Amino acid sequence: MSVRSCRELWTILLGRSALREPAQIEAELDRHWDRLHQGLSYYKPPSSSSAEKVKENKNVAQPLKDFGLRISKLLSLDEQQSVQLLQCYLQEDYRGTRDSLKVVLKDERQSQALLLKVTDYYYEERMCLLRCVLLLLTYFQDERHPYRAEYSNCVNKLEKDLVSKYQLQFESLFKAEAPTWETHGNLMTERQVSRWFLQCLREQSLLLEIIFLYYAYFEMNPSDLLNFTKMFKEQGFGLRQTNRHLVDKSMDALVDRIGYLSALILVEGMDIDFLHKCALEDCTDQHQFSSAPDVVKEMDQLLLTFGDIPHHAPVLLAWVLLRHTLRPDDTSPVIRRIGNTALQLGVFKYLSTMLKGLGVSGNNCTASTAKMCVYGLLSFVITSFEEESLQSSHLIDAACEVLSAPSLAEIFWELPNMGLGMILDSAVGMFPHKIGPLLQLLTALLSNKSTVKKVYNFLDKMSFYTQVYKHKPNDIISNDDETLWRRQAPKLLYPLGTGQTNLWMPQGVLGQVMSPGEQGYVVRWEYSYSSWTLFTCEVEMLLHVVSTADVLAHCARVKPILDLVHKIISTDWTVSDCLLPLTSRIYMLLQRLTSIINPPVDVIASCVNCLSVLAARMPGKVWSSLHHTGFLPFASNPLTSMCHVLFNIAEGMKAGNYGNLLVQIEQPRGEYAVTIAFLRLITTLVKGQLGSTQNKGLIPCVLLVLKEMLPTYHKWRYNTYGVRERIGCLILELIHAILNLSPEGEDQGSAPSLQSLCIYSLANTEAGQAVVNIMGVGVDTIDVVLAAQPSSCGSEGPGQILIQTVKLAFSVTNNVIRLKPPSDTVSPLEQALTQHGGHGNNLIVVLAKYIYHKHDPALPRLAIQLLKRLATVAPMSVYACLGSDAAAIRDAFLTRLQSKTEDMRIKVMILEFLTVAVETQPGLIELFLNLEVKDGNEGSKEFLLGEWSCLHVVLDLIDSKQQGKYWCPPLLHRAALAFLLALWQDRRDSAISVLRTKERFWENLTTPLFGTLTPPSDTTEPCVLETCAFVMKIIGLEIYYVVSGSLEQSLKDGLQKFSNARRYEYWSQYVKSLVCHVAEMEEEGICYFTEAQMLISAWRMLLILSTNHSDVMHLTEESTKLTLFMDVLDGTKAALTTPTSAPCLRLGSMMATLLLILLKQWRRSSAPDILSPLSLILESVLQADQQLMERTKAKIFSALISVLQIQGLDGGDISQLPQLLLSVCETVKDEALGLIDNMRHTSQLGDTAEDEDSMETDSPRGPQKDQRDGVCVLALHLAKELCRTDEDGEHWVSVMRKVPLLPSVLSAVELSLRMKRNLYFTEAALHLLLTLARTPQGAAAVAGAGVTQTICLPLLSVYEVSPNGTSQSFSRKSQDLACWPGVYRLCMSLMESLLKTLRYNFINEALDFVGVHQERILQCLNAVRTVQSLACLDEADHTVGFLLQLSSFCKEWQFHLPKLLRDVQVNLCYLCQTCTHLLHSKKMLHHYLQAKNGEALPPGPLPRTQRPTQTSTKEAAGGGEREEAEQKALLAVQCSLLKILSKTLATLQHFTPDCCQILLDQYSTLFVLSFTTPAFDPDVAPSFGTLLATINVSLSMLSEVGVYILYYILDYYSNKVSLLMFTMENCFYVLISQAVRCLKDPSILPRDKQRLKQELSSELSTLLSSLSRHFRRGSPSSPASAILPSTQSKPPTPGSKASHEGQEPLIQLVQAFVRLVQR
Repeated sequence: MSVRSCRELWTILLGRSALREPAQIEAELDRHWDRLHQGLSYYKPPSSSSAEKVKENKNVAQPLKDFGLRISKLLSLDEQQSVQLLQCYLQEDYRGTRDSLKVVLKDERQSQALLLKVTDYYYEERMCLLRCVLLLLTYFQDERHPYRAEYSNCVNKLEKDLVSKYQLQFESLFKAEAPTWETHGNLMTERQVSRWFLQCLREQSLLLEIIFLYYAYFEMNPSDLLNFTKMFKEQGFGLRQTNRHLVDKSMDALVDRIGYLSALILVEGMDIDFLHKCALEDCTDQHQFSSAPDVVKEMDQLLLTFGDIPHHAPVLLAWVLLRHTLRPDDTSPVIRRIGNTALQLGVFKYLSTMLKGLGVSGNNCTASTAKMCVYGLLSFVITSFEEESLQSSHLIDAACEVLSAPSLAEIFWELPNMGLGMILDSAVGMFPHKIGPLLQLLTALLSNKSTVKKVYNFLDKMSFYTQVYKHKPNDIISNDDETLWRRQAPKLLYPLGTGQTNLWMPQGVLGQVMSPGEQGYVVRWEYSYSSWTLFTCEVEMLLHVVSTADVLAHCARVKPILDLVHKIISTDWTVSDCLLPLTSRIYMLLQRLTSIINPPVDVIASCVNCLSVLAARMPGKVWSSLHHTGFLPFASNPLTSMCHVLFNIAEGMKAGNYGNLLVQIEQPRGEYAVTIAFLRLITTLVKGQLGSTQNKGLIPCVLLVLKEMLPTYHKWRYNTYGVRERIGCLILELIHAILNLSPEGEDQGSAPSLQSLCIYSLANTEAGQAVVNIMGVGVDTIDVVLAAQPSSCGSEGPGQILIQTVKLAFSVTNNVIRLKPPSDTVSPLEQALTQHGGHGNNLIVVLAKYIYHKHDPALPRLAIQLLKRLATVAPMSVYACLGSDAAAIRDAFLTRLQSKTEDMRIKVMILEFLTVAVETQPGLIELFLNLEVKDGNEGSKEFLLGEWSCLHVVLDLIDSKQQGKYWCPPLLHRAALAFLLALWQDRRDSAISVLRTKERFWENLTTPLFGTLTPPSDTTEPCVLETCAFVMKIIGLEIYYVVSGSLEQSLKDGLQKFSNARRYEYWSQYVKSLVCHVAEMEEEGICYFTEAQMLISAWRMLLILSTNHSDVMHLTEESTKLTLFMDVLDGTKAALTTPTSAPCLRLGSMMATLLLILLKQWRRSSAPDILSPLSLILESVLQADQQLMERTKAKIFSALISVLQIQGLDGGDISQLPQLLLSVCETVKDEALGLIDNMRHTSQLGDTAEDEDSMETDSPRGPQKDQRDGVCVLALHLAKELCRTDEDGEHWVSVMRKVPLLPSVLSAVELSLRMKRNLYFTEAALHLLLTLARTPQGAAAVAGAGVTQTICLPLLSVYEVSPNGTSQSFSRKSQDLACWPGVYRLCMSLMESLLKTLRYNFINEALDFVGVHQERILQCLNAVRTVQSLACLDEADHTVGFLLQLSSFCKEWQFHLPKLLRDVQVNLCYLCQTCTHLLHSKKMLHHYLQAKNGEALPPGPLPRTQRPTQTSTKEAAGGGEREEAEQKALLAVQCSLLKILSKTLATLQHFTPDCCQILLDQYSTLFVLSFTTPAFDPDVAPSFGTLLATINVSLSMLSEVGVYILYYILDYYSNKVSLLMFTMENCFYVLISQAVRCLKDPSILPRDKQRLKQELSSELSTLLSSLSRHFRRGSPSSPASAILPSTQSKPPTPGSKASHEGQEPLIQLVQAFVRLVQR
C-alpha cells in the first residue's frame, strides 16, 4: 500500500522491521516527517470536499466507501482518511478473510463490531504517531544509538514550531467536548465515551511527555513559561479536565502522570541548571529571566494563587530559587510565602513520589530526564538554603530516587562536595546512630565499577562515630559548656563475646556534643574506623538478639547493610573477597531469622538476594553452605526413582523454612519478596551447572515449585499489581533453565535428574496444565494488558512481563515435547495441547492467533515454533483444529510473509512451519498452497495458483532479481528453498506441476549454483551452503522422478549451462576444500558442520545420479569425470587420514560411499594410481575407533576389490602389495577371532534355537554380524583378490608367516559349519582357500593348516540327506544366491582343487572326504534325473569334477573304499544315461523344466537388464520375451548337462581299462550288453546302447552348434563345440575299452560276443562316416584342457588347420577297432 500506517512507521523506527539500514530509516523519516510535524492535527475533521473525492475514487469498492463514511461519522475524521484508515486496518489488523468481509459489511450487527475495532485501531494509530516523535526526541542526542544521526536530522527539521503545534493540540484535547450519540451516531454509547476519554488522557500525557523532552534539549522563552503556567493552572495540572465527570478510578494514574509532566515542564522551563551555573560564576544577568521583569512580576502574582494541588510544589520551589538567585537582596514576603507553601505541600516527598510514578525502569528516558531535572533542582536548593529549614528525611528519599539514574551517580562523584554532596555529609554526621540514610544514599550512588571502589573506600575510612546518650555516662570528662566530651577509659562498642569481631574506642577520644536537648546528647566522636567492621558487628548483634524483642529494631539496621552488599557485589564482583566477613554470616542469619515466630520477611529477602549474586559466581560454595541452613526444601529419605519422587511427597519431602514462610506468612499477607528472591536463587544455582550430586539436592526445591507453586500461584492473594506475572515469569525461567541444561553423564540407574523430573512433571502432572493455561492467555488479553499500560514505551510493564511469561511457556513446552522420552501412551500435556475443544477452547487456534500480535515479534515466532513442533509429533490435523478460522489465519500468516517490512525471523519461522506441514499436515498445506483447478478437459487436471497461495511469496523469494534486497536476506532465501525441497521430497505433484512450468522458475532456482562462494573458513555463511544443497537436491529429485524426455526445456538448458560453465569442476573442487577444511579444523570443530554435511550429501546425490543420467546432466567428458573422481578420492583421503574426530569420520564415510559408487559405475581403467591413496586410507581407518568405522572399513575394502578387478595390479603397483596384504590379513584374523568369540557366547546363552531358514537370513546378535557387505566378508574377498594377483606367492607366504590367518579363519569356518551360522563369512573364506589352493605353495599351506579337519565332518551339518534317497533335499533356488548348498559345492571344489594340485600328498584326505559324504554324493548323481535346476546341476558338476580327480587314484580307492567305488561307477553310468537322454529329447527337457522346477527364468549366467521393463509393455511382446527366456533357460540347462556328461565319461574312462591293461588286470564291466536306445527309466541298466546314443546325441548337437553360437556369444557357450568333441572322444574310448573287455571275458557266451561284434561294426561304421563328413567341414579338436585336467596345451581355435591333423588319431583308432571287430 502507498500509505504507511503509524504503527508500521513506529516499528520501523524502533528497528524491529526488515528495514534496519540507516539509509532506509532516513528515507522513511524524510517521507513521513510532515506527518510527525503535524502531530495529531494530521487527522483532519470531515469535510464535504473530501466526501466528494471519496465518491469519485474508482479504485475503492463501493461497500468500503460506504463503511468509510460510517467511520468518518463515528470518529469525526476526514472521509478520505477514514477510507485510508479502513484499508490499513484490513491490511494489518482484520482477522477474517476477504470473503467474510463482504458478509460483515452487509450485516448490521457484525459491521458495528467492526466499526468499534476500527475505532480502537484509530486510537492506536494516533498513539503510535506521538510515540514516533517521542522516540526521536529520546535518542537524537544519544551517541550509542545506531540511528542517532538520522533522528537528529529529523528533529532539526521538526524543531521550529513543533511545540506550539503540540501545545495547541494539548489545549484542544483538554477542552474537547465529549462526543455524544447525537453528534457521532448511535454507536457512541457511554462505554465508548469512556473509551474516548481514556484515549484523550493518554494523548495529553504523551503530548506533555514530548514537550517535556523537547525542553530538556531546547531553551524555553520566559513568555512561553508564562503561557504554560496559565494553561496548566486553567487545567488544574490535569485535575480540572473539561470532562472530569468521566474520570474513574482506573484513570487516576494517567491524571497523575499529566500533573507530574506539567510540573516538570514548568521546572525545566525555568532552566535551574543554567541558573545554578550562573550563580556559581556570578553572572546571573545571562539567565533569560533576568531580562524579563514583566514576566517575573506576572509569574509572582500567578504563583501566589498556587498551593491547593500537590503538583504545584516543585514549581513553587523552583520559582523561589529563581527569584532568590536573580535578586538575592529582594527577599520580599512574596518569595517567603511561595517558599513556605512549597514546604507545606511536602515538596520533597512529592518529588520522590513523582519519580517513582514516572517510571519504574531505569531505561525509561522520560524518567531519567525527570531525574536530571530534579537533580539540578535539589542540588541548587541544598546549596542555597540551610538544610535544617528543609525536610531532611524526605529530602534523602528524593535524593535516592534521583541518584538511581546511573549517569547522575557518576556526576555526583565528580563533585562530591557540591549540591547533593551536602546531604551525604549530613547523613555521615548521624552515622552510625542512624545507619539507614547514609546507606540508602550510597546504595543509590553505586552505578558502575568505578563508583563501587569509591563507595567501598568511603565507608572503609570513617572519621566520626555519632552516638546518642539519654544521660551523660560516668567515664566521660566534659568541658564547662558541655560541648566537648573526652573518653576516660577505652570501650568496646558492641556487647559481643570475646574473640568476636568488635570495635574498640580508645581512651582520650574527643567527642563533640551536637545538640543537648530533649532526646538527650548527640555526640560525634572523632574516631577513625572501618564501617565494614561495624557492619560485621551489626550482623553479629542481630544474631545475638534474634529471639528477643529487639530483633525488629536490629533488622531495620541490618537490612540497609544487606542491600548495600547486594548492590556492590552485583555491580563489581572483585570486591566480594573484602566483604567475606559479611557474606559468610548471611547463611547463619538466614537460618536464625527464618526459624523465629514472626520472621522479618524483608531482611530474609535481602539475604537471599545476596546469595543469588554470590551463586552466580560460586554456585558450589553457596549450595554447600546453604544446604545446612534448613532454609531450602529437602528430602528426608534418599531419592531413588521418579515414582518415589513424585508420589511419596508427603513422607519424604520437607518444605524447609522457606516453604513454611510461604504458606504461613507470605500467602496470607499477599507480599512475596522472599518467593521472588528464592526463585531467582534456585534459577541461578541451576544455571551454575553444579555437578549432578548437587543438582539432585535441588530436586526438592524444584519439586516444591512444580507441585505447590506453578499450579496454584495464580490463585494466591496479591497486594500489588504485576507481582503475579513476575512470579509466573520467574517460575518459567527456572524451568527453562533446567530444560536447557546440557545432559549430564548420569548413570540411568541412579535417582532421576532435574531435567527428567521437570519433563515428567510437566508432561504428566497439573504443572503442565498450568503452563498450557499460560499459553492459552491469548493474543487479545495481551493486547488489553498492553493497552492499559500508562507508560509510553516502558520495557518492564506488566504487559512486557506477561509477554515474556507466555514466550517462556512456549519455549518450555517445545523443549518438553522435544526431550520427552518416547512412549506409546499420550501424556496429559500432549492431550491438553491437541484436544479439540469447543469454539475458542482449542489451544492450537490460540497458538495460531498469536500471529495477530504486533508488539513483540518474538511472541508470534515462538508460537509458530511450537506449532511446528506439534505438527511434527502430535497425531492430529492442525487444519481441523483451526476449524472455521483456518482461512483467516492463513491470510494473516501470508500477509506477514508478504510484508516487505516484516521482521525477517518471523518470515523464516512461518516458512519452516510450512516446510514441516508439507510432510505431516496434508490439509493445512493444501490450504496454504491454495491451488485452483483450471477449467479444461475432464480427464486431465491442470492447476493454477490461487490468490492466497504461499507459492507466490516463495517464487518471489527465489527470484534471482530480488537477491540481496533487504526483504530477501540469505536466511529467508534458504527457508524458501527448504520449503520447495519439502514439496519435491513429498511428491506434491499438483504444486510441482504448477512450479516447474512457471516462467524462469528453473533459472531462478539454479542461480545459487552459479555463484562463487568464498573458500571455506570461519566466516563461511552456513545458510549459503544449505541454499546450494537444497537446490542440488531439488534438481536431483526432478531428474530422478521425471523421465528424461519429459524434463522441462529450461531445466535442460540450465544443466547444459551448468556443464558448459565448468560448474561440475567448481563444485567438486569446493566440496573437496570443504571436507579438507573440516579435517583441518577438527580440533576446534566448525560451527557449520551440519550445513557442510548437507552440501556434501547433496553433491554426492547429484554425482550418483549422473552415473545413470549422464546424457541429461551433460557429464560425459572423460576428463571431467576423471577430475571429479580424483577430487572425491582426495576428499576421502583428507577426511579419513587426519587424526580422527567423529565429524571427520562421518564425512569420510559419506565420501567413501561416493568413491565406491563412482568406481563401480565409471569403471575407470585409465585412472592414475588409485591404490596408493586407498591403501593409506585403509591403514588410517584400521587404526581408528572401530565402532564408528565399521561401515567405512567395508566401503574401503569394497573399493579396493573393485580397483583390483578393474585395473589389476600393474608393475608399478606391486610396491603396495605387501603392506596391503598385511593390513587385510590382520583385519581378517581379528574379525574371525571376534566371530568365534561371538558364536561361543551365543551358544552359551542357548541362543541356538534358530529358525530353519536362518542360513539365508539371520545373523547372530551382537557386534559381529555376518552380512554380505560386512567388513569380515569383504576383507576375505580382498585377501582373495590380492592372493590371486600375487601368483608366485612371494608376498603372501611371508605375510601368512607373520599373521596366523589360516588357523583363525579355519577355526571360525569350522564353528560356523557346525552351528550353521555366518553363511557369507563361510562362503568368502572358502573362496579365499580356493584361490590359495590353485598354486602348489598355497595348496600345501591350506592342507597343512588342517583344512580337512575343518571341513570334512562339520560339513555334514550343512545339508540333510533324505532317508529314501529321493531328491527332496536339492535346492531349486537360484545358484548364485548365497546358500548352504552353495557352501557344500565350494567345499567340493576346494577338495577337487587341492587334490588336483597336491596329487598323492592329498589322496588320504580326499578319500576321507568322499567316505564321509558318500550318501550326498550318490544322491546328487541320482538327482539329475528328477531335478534339473541349475543349482542341482551345478552340484552334480562339482561332484563329478571331484570324482574325476579322484578316479586317477583308482587303486587306492579300490583298496580303501571298494564298495563305494562300485556304487560310484554304477551311478556314473546311470548319470551318463540320464544326461544323454535329456540331451537327446529337447521337448521332454523343456517340459521337465516347466513342470518340475517352475523356473523358466533362472537368474544364473543370463545377462541382466539394467532396469525392470516398463509395465506398459504389450502382452504380445511379453509373450515373445518369455519364450526367448525359456529358450535361454533350456540352453543353459543343456550346457550344464553336457558338462556333467563330459566329466562323467572322462571319469568312466579312468574306470575302464587301458587297452594294454585288459589282459593283465581284472576290471569290472560297467555296461550291460544291450544295444537298444535306453528308455528314460531308472530300472533300465546302462548299456552299450547308452554309449552309442551318447555319441549320436553329440554328433547331432555338433551339427546344430552354429545356431547356439548365434544365441550366445558368451565364452560359457562357445566352449560347447569343444565340449562335444571331448565327450565323443571319451565316449569312443570307454565304448572300445568296454567292448574289448567283454570280448576278452571268458564268462561271456560266444554268441553274445558275436552279436557284440556285429552291432558295434554296423553302428560304428555309420558313426564313423558321419564323423568324417563333419571333419571334412573343419572342426575343433578335443579341448580336454579347457575344462578338465590334462597336460595338453590350450586348444587351438575352432576351424584352424591344426585341428584336421589333430583329429586323425581318433578316426584311426575307431577304424582300427571296426576292422578288429569285423574280422
